[in-house]
Amino acid sequence: MVSLPGPPATNLLRFLFLGLSTLASPSRAKLDLHMPASLTGLQAVESADVVLPAWYTLPGEVSSAQPWETSTVMWYLVQEGKDPDQVLAYISGTVSNKPGASLVYPMPSRNVSLRLQGLQEKDSGSYLCSVNVHDSQGKERGHGSRSLKLNVLVPPAPPSCRLLGVPRVGTNVTLSCQSPRSKPAAQYQWERPPPSPQVFFAPVLDATRGSLSLTNLSTSMSGVYICMAHNKVGSAQCNVTLEVSTGPRATVVAGAVVGTLVGLGLLAGLVILYHRRGKALEEPANDIKEDAIAPRTLPWPKGSDTISKNGTLSSVTSARALRPPQGPARPGALTPTPSLSSQVLPSPRLPRTDGAHPQPISPSPGGVSSSALSRMGAVPVMVPAQSQAGSLV
Repeated sequence: MVSLPGPPATNLLRFLFLGLSTLASPSRAKLDLHMPASLTGLQAVESADVVLPAWYTLPGEVSSAQPWETSTVMWYLVQEGKDPDQVLAYISGTVSNKPGASLVYPMPSRNVSLRLQGLQEKDSGSYLCSVNVHDSQGKERGHGSRSLKLNVLVPPAPPSCRLLGVPRVGTNVTLSCQSPRSKPAAQYQWERPPPSPQVFFAPVLDATRGSLSLTNLSTSMSGVYICMAHNKVGSAQCNVTLEVSTGPRATVVAGAVVGTLVGLGLLAGLVILYHRRGKALEEPANDIKEDAIAPRTLPWPKGSDTISKNGTLSSVTSARALRPPQGPARPGALTPTPSLSSQVLPSPRLPRTDGAHPQPISPSPGGVSSSALSRMGAVPVMVPAQSQAGSLV
């Protein structure tokens, strides 16, 4: 590796000084360094190759290099805020260069164009070419310098697609798309592929930020969404799958409705069952059966009881209850009380059929009145009457 002594910035200033001194010396020929007139800058894509064209001439000399010429060629990268960085140096037949940098034509040659291979974004900047020519005796014949800007463009790197939000029916979500590297900045486009093709535009689409807003989701909006990141030198894409679900909110609502309907149905069924059961209990109590068997009468004590009958009604009264007590009760003796089932309220006697006037029977002092029986808890019993034919009435 051959290089000029001193830092690159010092070498650059040295070449510029030599060029100015050459122009000021009347005994030396002027060197013209040329670049395409219409070319103010170059643009190249990252990872590609580019050629920075440059050549020089000496006034009054042929365009090709002369055997006596000895040229020194220097290429520098000048970036804002940084010291000049030496890219290539050709001195005394020896080339010193950075990886990927080389001269297009073999030296000696008056075409000093620079080739850059495998460009990277950091290679962007202003490239300064400086040429100094000497004769065979070592005298300087001329000096010149020109600069040319290079802008390395970067196609969008594969973007990253994301879904922001919970995709449920009736909710809103945002689809996000971002490329980590792009020069110039990428623009974004969202679309849906077949069988449901759709292209989105503002205001739902933010082409600069790469976001797509989807509102009031429905199940028909489910599917694949493709994001395309692009700039003037390339493009890249990613996709995201949107699955719109009914969600727990809709499930809870549907469950609440179904549960309410089922509860109302059960309640209505219980009410109907209760009414039917009540009617079933009331019907037997209201039925009057003609073939009902008369209640069995209790056996009568001795033959001193009196039975009175007429054609349709029988009244039975205990004769013992009608008779006055026979003498005073003995001390300490218990007076038997008629049972409730054997006590029947006295009934008035009907007129006899033989025309005799009936004698009303008044209860004796020893009898029990109907009010007393009621207080004792007795229940009146209707005894079906028996007609002369033997049937119950």
